[in-house]
Amino acid sequence: MNMRKYALIIIAMLFMACGGGENKNVKKGTVASNKTEKDLETKPEEGGYGFEDLADELGFETYAWSEEEDGTYFGDPRAKKGGMFNYIHSLFPRTMRIIGQNSSQVLNSMTISNLCYEGLLSQHPTTLEFIPSLASHWKISDDKMEFKFRIDPDARWWDGMPVTADDVIATWDLRMDETILSPFEQMTYGKFERPVAESKYIVSVKANAVNWRNFLYFSTMKLHPDHILKDLDGTAFLEEYAFSVVPGTGPYIIREENIKNQESYLLERREDYWSKDSPFKRYMHNFDKIKISAVKDNDALQFEKFKKGEQDVFNVNRSRRWIEETDFEATENGWMKKQRIFSEKPAGTSGYYFNMREWPFDDKRVRYAFCYLYDREKMNREMYYNEYGMMNSLYSGTVYENKNNNKFTYDPEKAVQLLIEAGYKSRNSDGWLVHEETGKVLSFTIITQKTSAYMITPVQQMLKEYGMDMQIQFIDYNTMIKNVNARNFNVCMLAYSGLIYPNPESSLRSTLADQDDNNNVWGFKSARVDELLDEYDICFEQTRRIEIIQEIDGIFNEVHPIGFSIARNYSRLMWWDRFGYPDWMLSRYVGEYWDTLYYWWIDDEKAKTLDDAMENDKKLPIMPIDMKYWPQYLENMGS
Repeated sequence: MNMRKYALIIIAMLFMACGGGENKNVKKGTVASNKTEKDLETKPEEGGYGFEDLADELGFETYAWSEEEDGTYFGDPRAKKGGMFNYIHSLFPRTMRIIGQNSSQVLNSMTISNLCYEGLLSQHPTTLEFIPSLASHWKISDDKMEFKFRIDPDARWWDGMPVTADDVIATWDLRMDETILSPFEQMTYGKFERPVAESKYIVSVKANAVNWRNFLYFSTMKLHPDHILKDLDGTAFLEEYAFSVVPGTGPYIIREENIKNQESYLLERREDYWSKDSPFKRYMHNFDKIKISAVKDNDALQFEKFKKGEQDVFNVNRSRRWIEETDFEATENGWMKKQRIFSEKPAGTSGYYFNMREWPFDDKRVRYAFCYLYDREKMNREMYYNEYGMMNSLYSGTVYENKNNNKFTYDPEKAVQLLIEAGYKSRNSDGWLVHEETGKVLSFTIITQKTSAYMITPVQQMLKEYGMDMQIQFIDYNTMIKNVNARNFNVCMLAYSGLIYPNPESSLRSTLADQDDNNNVWGFKSARVDELLDEYDICFEQTRRIEIIQEIDGIFNEVHPIGFSIARNYSRLMWWDRFGYPDWMLSRYVGEYWDTLYYWWIDDEKAKTLDDAMENDKKLPIMPIDMKYWPQYLENMGS
């Protein structure tokens, strides 16, 4: 089968890259000086050097690089290496691990996972076809039940040890260990039998059943090294690497001494990165150092630090700030740039997440009433300057959205009627609704960060007017997520990043509803959705997959575990004008500020020009506010 065609059929989403390892004689987070020499003993047919000449004969395929078609989408040939990139985030990772409990934060993915670790394969940032990473070649059986990978003999861990088939097995074993307290890992990788080392560099794996996502999930599984994991069980792994980094194979290293818990961590570019000259990597990963600092629950301070030059790029989440607070000397003089950068990034899912396991949100009528009183349209007009669209789906703005979903536009009359039907017919002396049978006051608590207060307090007032008492408890982000994962909440405000192709199983499978530490935070259960998930797994027809997801979306919306919020398909970015970047600025399907870490670089001429302009009060050119490379790309492609 043609591999490109097969890839376009089964790709499910962009996965972040990761994996790691070290020699026991080498301190964590360091690079050994005694690099492993080239392996000239392993035979070509066993994956050694010369395998490329036998690959076709053995039924293996790879991606055919084209400078003309691919050259501009893996970084820019103008890129220069050097310098430091500073970024300030509103939180510090709950753990430095990228596997196991508490490791699923976006911050872990965008920095630690993407920059320190790699999977067997990756995906083309524009076409989504599979491309080499730790593996140079791959093979899929005719029945799509067995996959084989040839690991590149040049691939190395930070300590110089070669990447081998044993590392793939060890990583699968770790992910299948229930003591890592991440049940979705077992759900995902339990679809496979234990991998088999057919030789030092060739590994095979069989699926338990046909699933159109199997190849994607296994091939992009982020590897950790056998020579580390063989001495650890899941519990020891969680403890030992809570705030230290399992050595990896990626272009950056995080040394143990450069992790300041709850404050900052530093990534350093590796001169000895094994794949630095690959056409897929040579123009990426340009900063010598990347420092990630934390300023917790103080968005205003974070913005001020950016304006003082302590942060290089700022992602503007707040519309009021974008409209009212971004016109000052630096932007008016062109020293600091600001743009809305449009892409095809999925909107994701955001809003008020209800815990349906407990009162009062175990009653659908109360959930509905909440949403009919949540006047998103008014908030968009009065607070967000009409910068957003309304989210009415788990898959907002994509072909998977069920257009028949209830939009839950502001309707107090419906809300009042639903509350009456739920037994809340009268109010007490304080004005709060009271249940006619139990006498319970309709009072509940939302847990959130202080930085979200401006979004939540207006909703609190909307509910108060109709007798619903929403108390606000401010806690830090990590504590909030800990409570959510332990199902210790009434309602919270959360956001899930979107996927190019949906993976509803991770959050909607009924077996996850009563377990902690997974994405089914609401306690959602549906026998019909479970049936559809099973069909989705084995459906190789994209048209039918769209129908399946649309039906799932409709069922979810009818149950309504989320009071959906608002959505936008662009990033609002500000940066000091010392950077070079590809013409497209942010990648087609990611389209987020963390793309700057992978593709941007310090432009020495721009930096000199900026310094001169600031010193002598000169103006630099002002860029158009909207950057629409990808919409124009689609238009030119006839999409």
